[in-house]
Amino acid sequence: MSQRYEPRSALARAIHHAEETLIALILGVMTLVTFVNVVLRYVFNSSLIWGLEVTLILFAWLVLLGMSYAVKVTAHLGVDAVINMMRPGPRRVMGLLAAALCILYAALLMKGAWDYWAPFAGLEQTGGRWFPTGFIQTRDRAFYETDQVPMAHGLAVWLGNLVNQGEAYDKLPRFIPYFILPFGVGLLLIRFMQAGIGIALGKRSALIVSHEAEDQVADVAHMNKDD
Repeated sequence: MSQRYEPRSALARAIHHAEETLIALILGVMTLVTFVNVVLRYVFNSSLIWGLEVTLILFAWLVLLGMSYAVKVTAHLGVDAVINMMRPGPRRVMGLLAAALCILYAALLMKGAWDYWAPFAGLEQTGGRWFPTGFIQTRDRAFYETDQVPMAHGLAVWLGNLVNQGEAYDKLPRFIPYFILPFGVGLLLIRFMQAGIGIALGKRSALIVSHEAEDQVADVAHMNKDD
């Protein structure tokens, strides 16, 4: 049966609530921007010129945050027909093997995420094809901006001095929305490690949710009972 995630410490509860709040906030802002744009378009023959771009950015943030959140709460779907036929010992070994492969994949993804994001933040990429071998000289791409997303002038000047060699930005710099790449993948790597430790200690049985349909049936079974 699927396991419901319950944070066990004050720090874990704070992080869990912060993640859920951020995900809910992103969904709310996406909905609000889209709704306002529809009203402006069909009622006032106008639009938020940056609305679509903001929605696309928020959707990317939602996906990349959601993948690590789903690992934490064991919400990723998977096929468990074979592992359910195994004894607990071999099943745990298979779970640890799957966790190891996922950690390796997330580590490779982390290198790629950093190497893609770093030039936009004025930082250096890592050397090596698979494993980071140190930082290498990288062409600066910190001057790249989003197409339409505006930002406050004071913040644009401050970020320009910090990242863009003293040149203020006209639009939101790309390194801000792209930051979700190393951040989200870093969270995914941490969550796979936590999941692997949980399987090793017997605190969780797998990386995927199991028999979610049976859980849903059990949750509403009382509604079908005769009074």
